[in-house]
Amino acid sequence: MHDLLIATLLGIVEGITEFLPVSSTGHLIISGHLLGFVGDEAASFEVIIQLGAILSVVLLYWRRFVGLIPASVKAFEPSNLEGWSGLWRIALATFPALVVGYGARHVIKEQLFNPSAVTLALAIGGIAILLVERYAAKRKTNSLERLTLPQALGVGLFQVLALWPGTSRAAATIVGGMLLGLDRKSAAEFSFLIAVPVMLAASGYELIKMRHEMALQNVLQLGVGFVISFIVALITVKVFVSFLQRGKLTPFAWYRILVAPIFYYLTRGLKF
Repeated sequence: MHDLLIATLLGIVEGITEFLPVSSTGHLIISGHLLGFVGDEAASFEVIIQLGAILSVVLLYWRRFVGLIPASVKAFEPSNLEGWSGLWRIALATFPALVVGYGARHVIKEQLFNPSAVTLALAIGGIAILLVERYAAKRKTNSLERLTLPQALGVGLFQVLALWPGTSRAAATIVGGMLLGLDRKSAAEFSFLIAVPVMLAASGYELIKMRHEMALQNVLQLGVGFVISFIVALITVKVFVSFLQRGKLTPFAWYRILVAPIFYYLTRGLKF
């Protein structure tokens, strides 16, 4: 029962934070340590529940993904995010993070997986969101259907910033999209779409590395975490998109700024 409780709690944390601009990595790190769930087993578990969150986006935006198939019946006409045009934009937004993430993976884990670095990223990200909401949000914006190749590449370059734990992939890509001329809702939805190939690649790589640590006796715990993460992420994404149609990212910015010192205090002396 204790293992299932941990699976449920961490599944909820992952589901809520993965697609919000608050850093799921930071929240999973602190939650895992507070629950005493760390090490190789915890790392394998986090990969599995991340896949649950990814699946929620695939389900919610399945028409978008089907529309990327060149021979498919188009669901969003006219749109720059369908067929080969859409595939090029997804690829441009995905490629930078995959290349930099793979090439710098050892440096990132050695230098940035510590309380000071994660706390700093949380605080800086919060300030950045406040600045973007104050200035960039006043600019003329376009929708996701009119996404340009330079905008897609630009969002991809912003996604590289998320390799710094605590920055938040969602925050980097949504803020980047807004700075490049997308409205909030479109920036968020594009962030969700490009999360799928990036997170699948990262999760697949980690699963291959950890395949020998996966234990059959943990299947129930992994399954519970996966399902909980999927359901919670499904609800969170729908609520978040609805919120962005009328609200700003400001509450998430202040949350990051306020939680940063708390995060640092709770993780002092811990080795990530």
